[in-house]
Amino acid sequence: MEAIKATFFQECEELLADLEAGLLALEGGDTDPETVNAVFRAVHSVKGGAGAFGLEQLVRFAHVFETTLDHLRARELEQTAHVLKVMLRAADLLADLVRAAQSQGHVDDARCQALADELVALSGDRPAESAPDAASGADDFLDDDFGFKPLQVAFAEPGADVGDDLAGDEPGLTDWVIKFRPLATLYLKANDPALVLRELERLGALEVGLEQADLPLLDDLDPEGAYLAWTLNLRTSASEADIREAFEFVDGDCDLEVVAVANPFADEPEETPAAFPASSDVELDVMALIQRAQAEVASSDGVEISEPAAVAAIAPASPAPAPAATPAVKAADPAVKAADPAAAAPVTTTIRVDLDRVDRLINLVGELVINQAMLSQRVIEAGLVRSSNVALGLDDLEQLTREIQDSVMAIRAQPVKSVFQRMPRLIREIAAATGKQVRLVTEGEGTEVDKTVIERLTDPITHMIRNAIDHGLEKPADRVAAGKPAEGVVKLSAFHRSGRIVIEITDDGAGIDRQRVRDKAVEKGLIAPEAVLTDEETDNLLFMPGFSTASAISDISGRGVGMDVVKRSVQGLGGRITIASRPGEGSTFTLSLPLTLAVLDGMVVTVDGHTLVAPLTAVIETLQPKAATVRSLGPSGMVVAVRDAFVPLIDIGATLGFRSTPIDPCSGVALLVENDVGGHAALLVDAIQGQRQVVIKSLESNYQQVDGIAAATILGDGRVALILDVDAIIANRRPETASGAAPAPAPEPTPPLLATAS
Repeated sequence: MEAIKATFFQECEELLADLEAGLLALEGGDTDPETVNAVFRAVHSVKGGAGAFGLEQLVRFAHVFETTLDHLRARELEQTAHVLKVMLRAADLLADLVRAAQSQGHVDDARCQALADELVALSGDRPAESAPDAASGADDFLDDDFGFKPLQVAFAEPGADVGDDLAGDEPGLTDWVIKFRPLATLYLKANDPALVLRELERLGALEVGLEQADLPLLDDLDPEGAYLAWTLNLRTSASEADIREAFEFVDGDCDLEVVAVANPFADEPEETPAAFPASSDVELDVMALIQRAQAEVASSDGVEISEPAAVAAIAPASPAPAPAATPAVKAADPAVKAADPAAAAPVTTTIRVDLDRVDRLINLVGELVINQAMLSQRVIEAGLVRSSNVALGLDDLEQLTREIQDSVMAIRAQPVKSVFQRMPRLIREIAAATGKQVRLVTEGEGTEVDKTVIERLTDPITHMIRNAIDHGLEKPADRVAAGKPAEGVVKLSAFHRSGRIVIEITDDGAGIDRQRVRDKAVEKGLIAPEAVLTDEETDNLLFMPGFSTASAISDISGRGVGMDVVKRSVQGLGGRITIASRPGEGSTFTLSLPLTLAVLDGMVVTVDGHTLVAPLTAVIETLQPKAATVRSLGPSGMVVAVRDAFVPLIDIGATLGFRSTPIDPCSGVALLVENDVGGHAALLVDAIQGQRQVVIKSLESNYQQVDGIAAATILGDGRVALILDVDAIIANRRPETASGAAPAPAPEPTPPLLATAS
């Protein structure tokens, strides 16, 4: 039972995400009825599952919410901004109730009661002025038997005339015969035929006949099967389209036939369902029928009989019902269903796997990569030629290892949508707390990244969005005075670039007040009053521990921990964060993160006897510097001309402290690399060993953070090699090259510069 309950809560997360996405679409002006239906289905499914586990508080609120949504989809409730605002708050509360039920907690009853009353007031089922006291709505929410309205349906006895009570020739009314046979998928999607009957009952006078001829013996009954069908006689002024609309929730999950007849209640044998013999003189011998069915099942060696003759034998004195029974029984025949193109369409099948199992698989694949590298190293050390059988076998092993690694990483890859979907609620809560009008725009929700990265993205993005609203966006009056719309916009986007995932949080607010940031930093003693800082350095003060420009501490900001947490979280993921801000126009915070924390393709290089790995996604090309292409820049900087453009030349050995004196550029090899913002540099190394797939091991968790080093790995010979942080190395060299003197003139013709050289 606990495993089933855990699955229910997992499904609730998906349903709640669909619920909020649908409500946001409606709030944005979507008028598609299917969007309303999807929202209704989500709440209905949550309520149904909660009822199975006795989660009363959740069921009661979900029922009130569902009832209001029912009015909305029936167009009895107008889709206004106020209505959707209340429903978004109801979706937030429903999510809180689900999480409270999962953690065996409890949500304040007063909060549930207040919002339930608002929903009831929207639907108009119980006007506030008619309540016996001020708390009657809340009392009904807690104490009533969920407020269900019973629907009376008549299940006719065999041989009875299902239309006696409906006979008549009222003008403007049409008689319809509806044959409704649910499929097993209808029940798997948590739909309920009773809801369909309730919809039809709203259209007119309804009589219901149950067909149970296909119901097997208890021993043969499949709990997930569908054996019942209904023949419905409806007298209504509605059109066929209106009738079929009642079945829109189960479209594709049932066999449906809607036929208009002049008088469906006349004594015409061909219109009589198979389960209802036309002649009342025929007595149904139930025991004889059971014995006959058991004998046929035994004779067929367990194969289910689908021949209509067995049903026709129920009423031998009335041969007419047999043709009517044939389609009903054949509809349940798997062979017949397989011939239906819609039924034969492929269905995507998914399974739920515990994340720990996937993590263990990732670790094993990592060990496989290391062992494959060790075998390759041993072959090289043994002096075996590349054409030997052992070497060829190892090449095949390397290819298979890569395919396994790619497949496993694809299993862990998930879209960032799961993180982005949590932000609309955060936006609403902060906007309400600050008195600002905010609209969230998202892009790139389908961008995939490793599950581990996604799990650790929520906190940084949450802090930055809070910062964007509280510090970035102005008050509505201030925005209008500045010629902007009263509603501010926060844009959250994700995309892939250079083998990394980039997430941007942009606002159209006032931008960073750099003078105020500087004054605050001086006040807190973070910088000296006479310090000269660039705009970039001033912006980076926001990430210092304890720094805040808020004038007062509140629930949102003021404690100086938000952006510091962001920076440490991003660095812990092997990423970095940058800021771009323009006064009066807004700010953009950019996170650049690795796609995976497990493996990467790298170029193995040697620097002063040490083995390092440069991420292959950052390497554009390799080159051999020549004396004519190298120029000095400042006291210790150098640049190299690459295709008539200068790029910084960085000696990795000197930068990382492996040697105190830089080597002659002409004696080494340069790796032309690109960082995540499009900047170029040439990394000078002693030699290149080759290209290899390596397993990423966290250096910070096993040792400490090292500037210029992203992580570590284990080589094929068992040694530890450091993985270069290309972006950090380039960023650390910028101040030096920017403040240095200009290099000697470049060779003719004078080239455009990637790095300013004059």
